[in-house]
Amino acid sequence: MFDFRPKVQVTIDQTGESYACAIGESLLQGMIRLGRKGIPVGCVNGGCGVCKVKILEGSTETLGPVSRAHVSAEEERQGYTLACRVGPSCQLRLEVAGKMSKPFFKGFDAQATPPATIK
Repeated sequence: MFDFRPKVQVTIDQTGESYACAIGESLLQGMIRLGRKGIPVGCVNGGCGVCKVKILEGSTETLGPVSRAHVSAEEERQGYTLACRVGPSCQLRLEVAGKMSKPFFKGFDAQATPPATIK
């Protein structure tokens, strides 16, 4: 089924890559829907805090409560939020606050640490 909702560009600052996210869709679901990686994915409902991001440019709309266990009031004032609990209200740029999960930017492949060999 085709998604007719208006979409805006969301750019991940660390990689410069972007994806189209629908208005009313969480930043995390928009990335997952397109099969992209970059923002770490955990529980997808605000309970784990794995998808913590900082909004650098643009604005978001709240789609659900953001746990104070993962984003303090001070962090929220600084632009931090959980990508699973907010959606874009306009084009935005964000940075992943935690460890990035398999970035979708191809240049990171060469920088990846090779897996340890088991003897």
